[in-house]
Amino acid sequence: MHSTDWLQFALYLGILALITKPMGLYLMQVLDANGRTWLDPVLRPLEKVTYKLLGIDPQREQGWKQYTFAMLTFSLVGAVFTYVILRFQDVLPWNPQGLPALSHHLAFNTAVSFTTNTNWQSYGGEATMSYFSQMVGLTFHNFVSAATGIAIAAALVRGIARSSVSTLGNFWVDLVRTTCYLLLPLCAVFAIFLVSQGMIQNFDAYTKAATLEGTEQVIAQGPMAFQVAIKMLGTNGGGFVNANAAHPFENPTPLSNFVQMLSIFAIGSGLTYYLGRMVKNQAHGWAVWAAMMVLFVGGVLVCAHFESVGNPIHRQLGLAAADGNMEGKEVRFGIFNSALFATITTSASCGAVNSMHDSFTPIGGLVPLFMIELGEVVIGGVGAGLYGMLVFVVLAVFIAGLMVGRTPEYLGKKIQAREVKLAMLTLLVLTLSILGFTAWASVSAWGVAGLNNNGPHGFSEMLYAYSSATGNNGSAFAGLTANTPWYNTTLGLAMLIGRFLMIVPIMALAGSLAGKQAVPPSAGTFPVNGTTFVILLIGTVLLVGALNFLPALALGPIVEHFLMGQGKLF
Repeated sequence: MHSTDWLQFALYLGILALITKPMGLYLMQVLDANGRTWLDPVLRPLEKVTYKLLGIDPQREQGWKQYTFAMLTFSLVGAVFTYVILRFQDVLPWNPQGLPALSHHLAFNTAVSFTTNTNWQSYGGEATMSYFSQMVGLTFHNFVSAATGIAIAAALVRGIARSSVSTLGNFWVDLVRTTCYLLLPLCAVFAIFLVSQGMIQNFDAYTKAATLEGTEQVIAQGPMAFQVAIKMLGTNGGGFVNANAAHPFENPTPLSNFVQMLSIFAIGSGLTYYLGRMVKNQAHGWAVWAAMMVLFVGGVLVCAHFESVGNPIHRQLGLAAADGNMEGKEVRFGIFNSALFATITTSASCGAVNSMHDSFTPIGGLVPLFMIELGEVVIGGVGAGLYGMLVFVVLAVFIAGLMVGRTPEYLGKKIQAREVKLAMLTLLVLTLSILGFTAWASVSAWGVAGLNNNGPHGFSEMLYAYSSATGNNGSAFAGLTANTPWYNTTLGLAMLIGRFLMIVPIMALAGSLAGKQAVPPSAGTFPVNGTTFVILLIGTVLLVGALNFLPALALGPIVEHFLMGQGKLF
């Protein structure tokens, strides 16, 4: 890493730390049903009309089962809505290119992908989606799936903060307020900034231009800026064009690249401050943030190091070692910005990319894969990262209790068998889905047929695909041909499992904690702040969250690294 890389990295971490508190304070206002914000004069009438049209009583709270049922119902209706749009795209308006309707399996995969905040794309956006599909079918989910994740995190935090109650808030209120007061205003400002950097926002037909060689080039147009804004702020990641944030329209300048990276972490980082405020223990919120940052910094340094060292096979061919591994990277951003972006987007459940992860060195590519398989709890997706990390917090407190021989307590509430079982269930769901689908694909004709590489790299492509789908990330190694009936269907199922079969036990955990009576801390209570807690939490994430995937990683990127050192591909 050069001095300018260190400076940019320090600037990134510093600005992120600075915006965490104000974002957390604003989230306190937004996620309070009676909270007041500076946007109330404009948006409060809209909020009230929305409740009236939907028949919602904003003062009526829901138990964990009602809250979860409302979330599942809303998600199901939204998925069907988008599926229908994609299947009838050819007869719907705003389709100047005359793009055809999607196949049933691709429409299923895409509808599920955007409903679950995954935004996995088995297609090239500019060659597949009409403007109507992009805006009404997909951007709609970019907002509401992000709002849903934040709502679930808020419900879990309320369950931790409250005592001897049976309610966790109202899903519809959390959804409406998060969308109206948080996501829409931020995206409006962000989209204007992106347009100022050169990003397009129009409804023009695609432009045809003559190249210097005398051939014709088709240049995509469309309403891009607003979709990219929510793609980043909502940790969605789905690109308007196939090249995603490597395309000059989606990421025009180094400044737009930096701000996009910052926007991916902004809301998730603020939620840790929201946690501290809600549980009346701000040091705990900062301790959770610190654990996330230690894991994140480690991932960035490892990824950047191996990408800057480069590929010894390239050096054998006489390529300059000083250039590092530039394969698959946008020259405008270089190695460090590519490694930083890759680690950020997989630490969060974003999936946007400004380089092709398939072209990273084996260990460089292992880092984003590893970040996903941690459960994307290193800041993580908006809401999803916090509630995923809180599962590890419960397990860390349980382990601490076992070590000292006392009943574990978390912020005054005893952690008993039910809470530990629910926490472990969420992690087992993640593990079984990733490893199960990867094993199935690796021994099936349809799975192997989609590979563009043999040996351990081909296995890494499959492992990354199902890790990304189950982790609701959406990025890909880009070497896998996934637009087939089997891949679209199994990846869609993995997305559903990774989103909803994890949320249900988490909501049950929230309900269980809300019903417990909080007791004052005693001399034997394990403090959930300070260096000891941070170290224990990091250890729990690494051992419990990642150890299940070590054998699979050994078969993929780890063995590929040693083969590369010997000058072999497989």
